[in-house]
Amino acid sequence: MRVMKWSIIALAVSAGTTQFAMASSQDDAKGFIEDSTLTSKTRMLYMNRDFRNGAGNIAKPTGGFKSGYREDWGLSELLNYQSGFTQGTIGVGVDAFAMGTARLDGGAGRQGNGLFATKSDGSPEDTQSKMGGAVKFRISDTELKYGNQFVASPVFSTDDSRLLPEVATGTLITSKEIKGLELSAGRFTALSSQTGMARDSINGKGQPGLTSANIAGATYQFTDNFVGGVAASDVEDYFKKQYINLNYTLPIAESQALNFDFNGYRTTSDGKELLGDVDNKIWSLAAAYSLGAHKFTVAHQRSTGDSGYNYGIDGGGSIFLANSVQYSDFNQRDERSWQGRYDLNMTSYGVPGLSFMARYVKGDNISTTDGEGKEHEFDFETKYVLQEGPAKDLSFRLRSAIYRTTSNNGNDVNDFRLIAEYPLNIL
Repeated sequence: MRVMKWSIIALAVSAGTTQFAMASSQDDAKGFIEDSTLTSKTRMLYMNRDFRNGAGNIAKPTGGFKSGYREDWGLSELLNYQSGFTQGTIGVGVDAFAMGTARLDGGAGRQGNGLFATKSDGSPEDTQSKMGGAVKFRISDTELKYGNQFVASPVFSTDDSRLLPEVATGTLITSKEIKGLELSAGRFTALSSQTGMARDSINGKGQPGLTSANIAGATYQFTDNFVGGVAASDVEDYFKKQYINLNYTLPIAESQALNFDFNGYRTTSDGKELLGDVDNKIWSLAAAYSLGAHKFTVAHQRSTGDSGYNYGIDGGGSIFLANSVQYSDFNQRDERSWQGRYDLNMTSYGVPGLSFMARYVKGDNISTTDGEGKEHEFDFETKYVLQEGPAKDLSFRLRSAIYRTTSNNGNDVNDFRLIAEYPLNIL
């Protein structure tokens, strides 16, 4: 699930534009060691899901389940090293990471939240670890990276919603030679899941894993307030996908602004059609009004075609839509959904680092074998980030979702998560 607060593309482009025919990033290279960074991120996640009916972990001999309650608690550590580039026309560097998890609580009868892999006896793993790296080259403002990496394309995005992120293996080229324009292209041949330590552990709902995914994209900052982006992918034997984003911010006053964010996908099955006949168009439009410490958002999302929107084999984060929220994505066949959201930043009230969010999403018109399906979800979230002291940037985040549906076999869920995270710059 992915929540679009503001367009991630708009933020990336506005933060990373370069000057054409001016000094390039490679001209400013200080050296392999001199520009190196080493960071760590410690994350503790407690998560429980209470399936009210229709789901569970331990099956009864007579049918159904003994329990629908899932509870996991774990700790993860991610070390990320990024070298600088060597000086000269062609800069060379490396990126590397090491990460691992430790289970603090959660047994075979309660697991299933995606925090830990499962051992042969059905119990969750106590510890897991993974390492990887990539080599990178840079000419001017164009960079090529090959190896293990984290990716954030709308059509191929590694997910980081649990203890550890997914990791993709392949090649990615990113070019920022012209001011305001960012171009990217890549080919990925493996994708490891958040609990799978193997190089290729993502599968498509029981089908073989990723064979290859070719992606391309472009974003352009037309003005300071308007950015647009397009992307496309070809995931071999699964589907082809196209994406578009338009994001516009209208400043009203010093502390007021109105933002519009449009996202759309078109997906069609390809090759062996390992996910069946995929045929879907889905789009969302969100309007957000910011007034000082307050932000009010309304959004509408609509899915059409012979199937719902499919993703996952191309990364668990490949759903840049307004109504992809904590539990549901509201992306089923023919579904229409509406969202109302309120954000409050307590900085203006003398408590910097404290924020609140409440959101309600309602979906209907879902095509099911039993007629029209409906679903709705209420989310509440609060987060506090320490602003100073030896534990500066340590954050605490509480997320709660109440989900109810007449589709998905009546799979009603209460979802609760408590997340503590501490990022640290070592070098």
